[in-house]
Amino acid sequence: MQKLQIFDSTLRDGAQGANISFSVDDKIKIIETLDKLGVDFIEAGNPYSNPAEMQFFQRVSGMKLEHAAIVAFGSTRRKGVSAEEDANLASLIAANTEYVAIFGKSHIRHATDVLKATPEENIAMIGESVRFLSARGKKVIFDAEHFFDGYKTDPAYAMQALSAASEAGAYCLCLCDTNGGIFPDEAYEITKKVTDAFPDTVVAIHCHNDGGLAVADSIEAVKAGARQVQGTFLGFGERCGNTNLATVICNLQLKRGYECIPAANMPRIYESAMAIAETANTAIPQNQPYVGMNAFAHKAGMHADGVLKYSSSFEHVDPEAIGNKRKFLLSEISGKSAIYEKLKKYFPSLDKNGKEMGEIVSALKERALSGYQYEAAEASFVLLVEKILGKYKSSFDLINYKIINEQPAIEGKVASAIVKIRVRGEAKITASDGEGPVHAMDLALRSALADFYPAIAGVSLIDYKVRVLDSDKATAAKVRVLITSADRTDSWTTVGVSEDIIEASWIALTDSIDYALLRRER
Repeated sequence: MQKLQIFDSTLRDGAQGANISFSVDDKIKIIETLDKLGVDFIEAGNPYSNPAEMQFFQRVSGMKLEHAAIVAFGSTRRKGVSAEEDANLASLIAANTEYVAIFGKSHIRHATDVLKATPEENIAMIGESVRFLSARGKKVIFDAEHFFDGYKTDPAYAMQALSAASEAGAYCLCLCDTNGGIFPDEAYEITKKVTDAFPDTVVAIHCHNDGGLAVADSIEAVKAGARQVQGTFLGFGERCGNTNLATVICNLQLKRGYECIPAANMPRIYESAMAIAETANTAIPQNQPYVGMNAFAHKAGMHADGVLKYSSSFEHVDPEAIGNKRKFLLSEISGKSAIYEKLKKYFPSLDKNGKEMGEIVSALKERALSGYQYEAAEASFVLLVEKILGKYKSSFDLINYKIINEQPAIEGKVASAIVKIRVRGEAKITASDGEGPVHAMDLALRSALADFYPAIAGVSLIDYKVRVLDSDKATAAKVRVLITSADRTDSWTTVGVSEDIIEASWIALTDSIDYALLRRER
């Protein structure tokens, strides 16, 4: 397998994405995750941008990493200032990293119209900056900003910018599609010109995803001879983001025979993606290739049946190769095979071809007609099957509940709930105030159950969603409520449907409590 270098810029370029912000501890966690995965370079930020960034580089300089090299980022010297006097270049020296990345203009219009420099002065800025850093022991990665657009405008000048960096001692020439608008055929053709012209220098590709083509562009650049791929692990970045390295690594290593990370680490791709998303406090799109929750999810009955018999019939790779898992979605179009595959871990003695399976499939389709969906509410479906199989034992019975909304709010509480239940023949009534009717109802129910089931204190409601199912009926519309609850070890989601949002919430809430107690009993 031919080795490729993977250059991750999550902490620098990725941090420029909307709603992405990293604390120092966050950055350390991401560095540890990427190093454990086996990437080659981690661009950690710009030490010149503020004192906190410089302090961060001082902190990470003592980290012992197994695979990755930390890279400090900056720019070429400023116009009219010598390299020796440039504070930005001085900060790159002070960052104490073996590798530094500096960007410079390779588009003649950017040199003349943005920098307000002559074409010759811009070339001098590139060469003098690289030479200054190289002479002080730094391995310089030169980011040729706007290279592809610059090449299409003035090929000779764009290549001259690369030559200036190469002749000054640059370790790597990085071709940047800064505006994110090139097509794969352009990425191949232009990169091939560069790799032919600089056969002894590492050529890198750095794409933005404004045209939705960053991954495809990067793969074509590799095909043309690029030996370093830059991006961010989950595609974070300004505007539409950067090349998604998780996708690139999987495509190139599993399908094109390149070694991007150590082969033994490929099953860590999924867990690494989850760790980085959690640290960034963001959710991975469920349909994201390879690492999305639904990347290997099957809903149609024919698809589920096919993949169970012959996995590659509807899966382009084995999900376990990158640490993900196959998933079967529960819906009215699910076939018996998919439903059975989903249920066998809960009900090992269930007969796939028995009468009960037929009843379960029928119940799923009937419930779908009334608005129930179980794709995201597996816990409620398990309880439904318990009832069909005659195994269900209610943790409690509802006698009645009452909701009182109050305005204006008193100490932030706008609703009160009174709940009366029966457990093991004993009636219990409790009342609670809440920040809304569902919150008040949740607190009252837990309070009523606490004496009978002390473990309920360890269960918390962590998400609540409502969807209107038939909006043409306006306020008389049926709604679907999804409630996600969690304890110390797991989370689960339940569903309720009704024309009354309070009743739908109660159904989902009681299912959540029932499922929590069922799990503990098992």
